[in-house]
Order: sequence, then structure tokens, then C-alpha cells
Amino acid sequence: MPAPVIMVLGTASSVGKSVIVTALCRIAARRGLKVAPFKAQNMSNNAAVTADGGEIARSTAVQAAAAFVQPTVEMNPILIKPEGQRRSQIIVEGRPWRTLDAGDYWRQREELWAVVTRNLDNLRARCDLVIAEGAGSPVELNLKPRDIVNARVATYARARTLLVGDIDTGGIFAQLLGTLALLEPEERALVTGLVVNRFRGDPALFADGVNILEQRGGVPVLGVVPWIEDLGLAEEDAVALERGPGGSDGALRIAVVRVPTIANFDDFDPLAAEPGVSLRYVDGPAELTGTAAVILPGAKHTLAARRWLRERGFDAALRAFPGAVVGICGGYQLLGARISDPLGVEGGGGEEPGLGLLPVETTFDREKRTVQIVAESLAPWAPGAPLTGYEIHAGRTRVTAGAALARITRRGSVASEEPDGCIVEGGRVWGCYIHGLFANTAFRRAWLTTLGWQPRATAPTPDPYERLADTVAGALDPHRLDRLLTDG
Repeated sequence: MPAPVIMVLGTASSVGKSVIVTALCRIAARRGLKVAPFKAQNMSNNAAVTADGGEIARSTAVQAAAAFVQPTVEMNPILIKPEGQRRSQIIVEGRPWRTLDAGDYWRQREELWAVVTRNLDNLRARCDLVIAEGAGSPVELNLKPRDIVNARVATYARARTLLVGDIDTGGIFAQLLGTLALLEPEERALVTGLVVNRFRGDPALFADGVNILEQRGGVPVLGVVPWIEDLGLAEEDAVALERGPGGSDGALRIAVVRVPTIANFDDFDPLAAEPGVSLRYVDGPAELTGTAAVILPGAKHTLAARRWLRERGFDAALRAFPGAVVGICGGYQLLGARISDPLGVEGGGGEEPGLGLLPVETTFDREKRTVQIVAESLAPWAPGAPLTGYEIHAGRTRVTAGAALARITRRGSVASEEPDGCIVEGGRVWGCYIHGLFANTAFRRAWLTTLGWQPRATAPTPDPYERLADTVAGALDPHRLDRLLTDG
């Protein structure tokens, strides 16, 4: 018999669906259930790499970690990676499938729906429970006929469905009651509970609100989940960057340039989490004043990012910048002498001169490298430090001078002795392809020390998954939560 499915729908994007799924994965796993997350289709340039080299959304990998399981492509069978306003690379079952505009993508929906159901069925055959996540709103009426991620998944799986609304943005009654009203009767019948998310203050003050929602909606409120400060989990997509700067105030300031189609910006979360470090995402050269280091992150469309940097005036600013200049993945390519995409792998292709800060040249190839890696640091500030991370890139970079940043000792299950990255100017300017580099504590802290950072004694940081699970479990009605996780 296939495992039951809990479906978490939201009233809109960014209401906290991913966080609620993460919490439920940990809560279920702590009860001894073999649980897996599932999101039929995700749109994000924040990606992770599975053990077999597949590419999935970072948020799904976070949810898998919460469930104490290794992430697999079945958990996120379709990943849409935007390359601009109109075109996206479509990742199907972990591998690049096609690059399409929105209209062409939706014409493939029935073929893609077969991908969704096949992978969901596979998960349900192996698990005790699957916790699925929707995308955006399930009642965007103009888009609903094309749905392969929200109510269609819930209906297919006869899922125990939760509807999450974000009270912090206001309009919680319109959010939840309006969504319920617009669901089809068969879809609404699956909704077993409402969740009011991101409540600031004493939830007892919303007791009347709970009564109103239950009376008018005819569905119980499972709980009122509080606002959680500094959760410490990777964000799903770049929408989070629009809420303002991240990181604590501190003496050492680091800037990350917010290029278009920014990718894998969670690479820098470990920097922001260090006491005494202030990490900021910047859009203009004037914001580099007073920073000790500037980082160019990955981008889904590197040539477009290169043109944007020139138009914004970053070329002269970065060449004159006195502090450290770092590039990760696409940022590494941007720092080089030339970027060439003769096959049109990203966007329309073409060629651009790089910033000229590293002696490297990049040419794009149709074959995309997606692999977990183990490496050894060759950086002068952390020689021999062990490194783990992953690669996601189609560019092939040729280094013509300078020193390597790292030696890759294993790619996936294959031993290697291949150098990666480039360092010049005694370590002031460097770059590499290793995503997750700053999650390696010895390397990160040694590099920060070269910038003048001094470690501070701090209290141990609680496990973010446990903290999240404890907070959400404490906010939900225990009897309804038990029924949700067991017999519905």
C-alpha cells in the first residue's frame, strides 16, 4: 500500500511553506517514521547536488536533511532555473532537459505530469510518509488548468492537506478564507487544517481570529506558528534577498554583488552567521565603500551578469577595490579574462571580456557538471584544510597563470587529482567552482582572519532543525498533529 501524503499548500509564494514542510519532516522523523519531502516542480536558482550527481532545489535538500535521509531527484523531479525574464533551463529528474520559454514549457505539461506521478509513486513505495509542498498559490485561476504542483498533486495522492497563510504580511483572513473559497469542492474536501504562520507577539491575542477562521472556513486551525528569528536554514530562492540585508552588525563588512539570476547565494550563509561579520548584498559600486571583501556569486546567465556589471559601473570599482575580491562558480568566470558561449548554452550565447582580475578563460559546453566533491585546500591561509562541497556548471575554465586554490581528491565516487580555482596577488584575488566552500569552518575562519576578523566566544548554536521542529510542534494542536501524521 502506498504511503500517505501530507500536502502543504500556501496562500501565496513566500508564506513559509518550505519551512513548515521542513519542520514536519523533522517532527515525523523523530517519531520513527521513514519520511521524505516532495515538491513536484520548483523554480529556483538555489540548487543542490545529490549523491548520484542529480540537481534539485536547495530547499528540498534542506527538507531531506530534516528527515534524516539523503536527497534524491525523486524528491524534486522538475526544477526550473530562470535565465532571465522569459526563458528557463528545465531540469528533469536531476538532468538538464530543455531550455524553454513559459509558453513552450506549459505545452509539455502532460509529459511532465507523468514525471511527477512516477517519482511521487516511487517515493510512496519506499516510505512511511511523504510530505509534499505546493508552489505559490493553488488558486491562480488563469494558471490552474496547467497545475502540476499544487491541488492536482493533492488530489492525485488524496493528500491530507494543510493551507498556510502569512499573518506578518497582513490580510490573513482574505488569504486563507479566499483561498478556501476558490478551491474546487473536491480540493477543499482534502483540506484538514489551516496554519497561521509568522505571528509576532502572544498568540493568545489571536484567539478570536482562530475562531473566525474556523467558523467561516469550516476547517480547524492546526496552530499559530510564531515568527522565528535567524532560523539558520538556506532560503528557497532570491526573493528572500529583497527583504533587506542579512547578517549581524559587525566590524568586518563583506559585500556580495547581487547579479541578475543570482544562484546558490546560500553559499554565503556561513559567513553571515559568524559573530563580528556583517554580510550585505549590494546592487551598486558605491555600496562597496568600507567593505573588507567583495564576492561575485554564481549566476544562471553569466554573460548577462557580465553586461550588468559593466552597465552598473562595477568594472572600474572592482579593479580599484583595495580589499579581497572573490568569485564562486559564475563569479569565478566573471573575474577571468574572457567568457565564451559559442553554443548558446545560456541565453543567446556570445562572448564577453571578463573583468580581467584572474588569468583564466571560460568556454561553455553543453555537458553540465553536477557532482559532489571532496578536496584539499591549497590556499596560503589554510594549506591542507579538508574541503567538501559540490559543483554545478557548464563552463570549462582554463587557468593560464597563478596558483590553484584547491586540489579535488574525489568527484562523486571517482578519485581525482585535479586542481580547481586560481589565486593571484598573494591571495587577495581568488575564485573557484566549489559551492559550499564557506561551510568548511577551518577554511572560512582562516580566510576571515586574513581580512582582520577576530573570533569571538559565543554560546553553542542550537541545531536549526531541532529548534524549528520544537517551535512548530509547540505551536500546533498536539491531537490534530498526531492525527495528521498517523491516520489523518
